[in-house]
Amino acid sequence: MEELKIDDVAKQSGLTKRTIRYYEEIGILPSPPRSDGGIRLYSQKHVEFLKKITNAKEVMGFSLQELQEFIKLSDILEVQKEDYLQVKGTSLQKEKLEKVYETVMEQLTLIEQKKKSILKVEKDLISLRDRAKAALITFEQEQ
Repeated sequence: MEELKIDDVAKQSGLTKRTIRYYEEIGILPSPPRSDGGIRLYSQKHVEFLKKITNAKEVMGFSLQELQEFIKLSDILEVQKEDYLQVKGTSLQKEKLEKVYETVMEQLTLIEQKKKSILKVEKDLISLRDRAKAALITFEQEQ
Protein backbone atom coordinates (compact mmCIF):
# COMPACT_ATOMS: atom_id res chain seq x y z
CA MET A 1 0.00 0.00 0.00
CA GLU A 2 1.38 3.37 -1.06
CA GLU A 3 1.74 5.88 1.76
CA LEU A 4 0.87 9.45 0.89
CA LYS A 5 1.78 12.62 2.75
CA ILE A 6 -0.77 15.35 3.28
CA ASP A 7 0.61 17.42 0.37
CA ASP A 8 -0.10 14.55 -2.02
CA VAL A 9 -3.57 14.02 -0.59
CA ALA A 10 -4.35 17.73 -0.90
CA LYS A 11 -3.30 17.75 -4.56
CA GLN A 12 -5.26 14.62 -5.43
CA SER A 13 -8.41 15.54 -3.49
CA GLY A 14 -8.49 19.23 -4.36
CA LEU A 15 -8.72 20.19 -0.68
CA THR A 16 -6.34 22.26 1.38
CA LYS A 17 -4.12 20.65 4.01
CA ARG A 18 -5.97 22.70 6.62
CA THR A 19 -9.35 21.29 5.49
CA ILE A 20 -8.02 17.74 5.57
CA ARG A 21 -6.70 18.21 9.11
CA TYR A 22 -10.00 19.82 10.15
CA TYR A 23 -12.03 16.93 8.73
CA GLU A 24 -9.85 14.58 10.76
CA GLU A 25 -10.21 16.73 13.89
CA ILE A 26 -14.03 16.75 13.76
CA GLY A 27 -14.26 13.06 12.93
CA ILE A 28 -15.35 13.17 9.30
CA LEU A 29 -12.08 11.68 8.08
CA PRO A 30 -10.71 8.66 9.92
CA SER A 31 -7.30 9.40 11.41
CA PRO A 32 -4.51 7.96 9.29
CA PRO A 33 -1.61 6.05 10.82
CA ARG A 34 1.49 8.08 11.59
CA SER A 35 5.16 7.53 10.99
CA ASP A 36 7.61 7.25 13.87
CA GLY A 37 8.18 10.98 13.45
CA GLY A 38 4.44 11.73 13.74
CA ILE A 39 3.81 12.43 10.04
CA ARG A 40 0.34 11.42 8.83
CA LEU A 41 0.55 8.59 6.31
CA TYR A 42 -2.53 8.50 4.09
CA SER A 43 -3.59 5.87 1.58
CA GLN A 44 -5.42 6.12 -1.72
CA LYS A 45 -8.50 5.05 0.24
CA HIS A 46 -8.31 8.33 2.19
CA VAL A 47 -8.13 10.29 -1.08
CA GLU A 48 -11.18 8.49 -2.47
CA PHE A 49 -13.05 9.09 0.79
CA LEU A 50 -12.24 12.81 0.66
CA LYS A 51 -13.45 13.00 -2.94
CA LYS A 52 -16.70 11.32 -1.86
CA ILE A 53 -17.08 13.82 0.99
CA THR A 54 -16.42 16.75 -1.34
CA ASN A 55 -18.98 15.43 -3.81
CA ALA A 56 -21.63 15.05 -1.10
CA LYS A 57 -20.88 18.51 0.24
CA GLU A 58 -20.91 20.24 -3.15
CA VAL A 59 -23.58 18.31 -5.04
CA MET A 60 -26.03 17.88 -2.17
CA GLY A 61 -25.14 21.10 -0.40
CA PHE A 62 -24.64 19.38 2.94
CA SER A 63 -23.45 21.37 5.91
CA LEU A 64 -20.64 19.79 7.92
CA GLN A 65 -23.17 18.51 10.48
CA GLU A 66 -25.34 16.98 7.75
CA LEU A 67 -22.23 15.56 6.14
CA GLN A 68 -21.18 13.92 9.42
CA GLU A 69 -24.63 12.35 9.75
CA PHE A 70 -24.64 11.14 6.14
CA ILE A 71 -21.18 9.61 6.49
CA LYS A 72 -22.13 7.98 9.80
CA LEU A 73 -25.16 6.42 8.09
CA SER A 74 -22.99 5.34 5.12
CA ASP A 75 -20.57 3.62 7.50
CA ILE A 76 -23.44 1.91 9.33
CA LEU A 77 -24.91 0.81 6.00
CA GLU A 78 -21.62 -0.77 4.90
CA VAL A 79 -21.47 -2.80 8.13
CA GLN A 80 -25.12 -3.79 7.77
CA LYS A 81 -24.60 -4.94 4.19
CA GLU A 82 -21.68 -7.10 5.31
CA ASP A 83 -23.80 -8.50 8.17
CA TYR A 84 -26.57 -9.29 5.71
CA LEU A 85 -24.21 -11.12 3.38
CA GLN A 86 -22.90 -13.16 6.33
CA VAL A 87 -26.39 -14.45 7.21
CA LYS A 88 -27.89 -14.68 3.71
CA GLY A 89 -29.93 -17.83 3.49
CA THR A 90 -30.50 -18.05 7.26
CA SER A 91 -33.35 -17.06 9.56
CA LEU A 92 -31.51 -13.81 10.42
CA GLN A 93 -31.66 -12.59 6.84
CA LYS A 94 -34.95 -10.67 7.23
CA GLU A 95 -33.79 -8.90 10.40
CA LYS A 96 -30.54 -7.77 8.76
CA LEU A 97 -32.36 -6.66 5.62
CA GLU A 98 -34.79 -4.59 7.71
CA LYS A 99 -31.82 -2.77 9.30
CA VAL A 100 -30.39 -2.02 5.86
CA TYR A 101 -33.79 -0.70 4.78
CA GLU A 102 -34.09 1.56 7.85
CA THR A 103 -30.63 3.05 7.32
CA VAL A 104 -31.30 3.73 3.64
CA MET A 105 -34.56 5.42 4.64
CA GLU A 106 -32.64 7.66 7.05
CA GLN A 107 -30.24 8.67 4.28
CA LEU A 108 -33.15 9.37 1.95
CA THR A 109 -34.77 11.50 4.65
CA LEU A 110 -31.60 13.61 4.89
CA ILE A 111 -31.62 14.10 1.13
CA GLU A 112 -35.36 14.87 1.09
CA GLN A 113 -34.88 17.55 3.76
CA LYS A 114 -32.10 19.12 1.69
CA LYS A 115 -34.28 19.04 -1.43
CA LYS A 116 -37.10 20.80 0.44
CA SER A 117 -34.70 23.53 1.55
CA ILE A 118 -33.43 24.01 -2.00
CA LEU A 119 -36.98 24.11 -3.39
CA LYS A 120 -37.96 26.75 -0.81
CA VAL A 121 -35.01 28.94 -1.82
CA GLU A 122 -35.98 28.48 -5.48
CA LYS A 123 -39.62 29.37 -4.74
CA ASP A 124 -38.56 32.53 -2.88
CA LEU A 125 -36.27 33.57 -5.75
CA ILE A 126 -38.98 32.95 -8.36
CA SER A 127 -41.38 35.05 -6.30
CA LEU A 128 -38.83 37.86 -6.03
CA ARG A 129 -38.10 37.66 -9.77
CA ASP A 130 -41.81 37.86 -10.60
CA ARG A 131 -42.35 40.84 -8.28
CA ALA A 132 -39.31 42.62 -9.75
CA LYS A 133 -40.55 41.98 -13.29
CA ALA A 134 -44.02 43.28 -12.43
CA ALA A 135 -42.48 46.37 -10.86
CA LEU A 136 -40.36 46.93 -13.98
CA ILE A 137 -43.43 46.66 -16.22
CA THR A 138 -45.32 49.10 -13.98
CA PHE A 139 -42.34 51.46 -13.99
CA GLU A 140 -42.07 51.35 -17.80
CA GLN A 141 -45.80 51.97 -18.21
CA GLU A 142 -45.61 55.04 -15.96
CA GLN A 143 -42.80 56.57 -18.05
